[in-house]
Amino acid sequence: MAFPILFLLFLSLPLSSAKLNVDYYKQTCPDFDRIVRENIFTKQTISPATAPGLLRLFFHDCITDGCDASILITSNAYTPHAERDAEDNLSLSGDAFDIIVKTKNALELACPGVVSCSDIMAQATRDLVKMVGGPYYPVKLGRKDSLSSDAAKVDASLPRPNMTMDQIVDKFTSKGFTVQEMVALTGAHTIGFTHCKEFTNRIFNFSKTSDADPTMHPKLVAGLRQICNNYTTDPTMAAFNDVRSPGKFDNAYYQNVLKGLGLLTSDYLLSVDPRTRPFVDLYAKDQEAFFKDFANAMEKLSMFNVKTGHQGEVRSRCDQFNNIPA
Repeated sequence: MAFPILFLLFLSLPLSSAKLNVDYYKQTCPDFDRIVRENIFTKQTISPATAPGLLRLFFHDCITDGCDASILITSNAYTPHAERDAEDNLSLSGDAFDIIVKTKNALELACPGVVSCSDIMAQATRDLVKMVGGPYYPVKLGRKDSLSSDAAKVDASLPRPNMTMDQIVDKFTSKGFTVQEMVALTGAHTIGFTHCKEFTNRIFNFSKTSDADPTMHPKLVAGLRQICNNYTTDPTMAAFNDVRSPGKFDNAYYQNVLKGLGLLTSDYLLSVDPRTRPFVDLYAKDQEAFFKDFANAMEKLSMFNVKTGHQGEVRSRCDQFNNIPA
């Protein structure tokens, strides 16, 4: 009777657990690891914004409808409103899209039709985080690429910096993530930048009694006003999320928000809300604890609502579905 019991246990496993594993391409594309690693090293060396850009792109993809590369689809007559065109995704990094295209092209030459775009995103994100000083975590492979992409799902899924902490927490917990995992994932703000329009409400005309948000460090306000002075005519203006070590993945973000050096309203709320403050304090003091929890949260995120088997496909091009008519 042991075999039927084991078989039933196997069937009861989540589809992702039953199908995905770190050695998925060992036989079908043995150079997968090397090709991804070499491409991201070259790109990151030339364009340091690649790592934070892809980390943000990967989060936006996964939290919307699962880690399925649906965010890479370009809108056309058959998919008129793809995720990529949602307002919250218009500022995503061109370098991030570019590295996925370059890596996909290299893999198609080495092993045509084998490696999914969603697996490339997951692996490349992990490798880039590690390359800029962050923790290593295992990436299980075998995802299939989505068969749909809908911009409407983005608005319902993404947290925004002007939300209340209740709203932000709900965005994460509704997807199965704990408050601690949310705080750990927010540590991704230790690299990269944010466009001025996301925080100018804190540095210009904040209220009737204060021109700037009094919870922000005055020197930060002064510096941001210079950087963002022309943000209405130049929407590309941006500031580093971490003013101390913007290119290094470390725990400085948490130290910053405790000192009023966070750019976003959500950064400030993270530092004062009783649900999140204990984790901010912990990560500000203990980088090892942050790295451990960030790695665990990213591993969980990378498995969120993945598609396997007939739920998806391996796209030949990351920006379009395979069944587009000629």
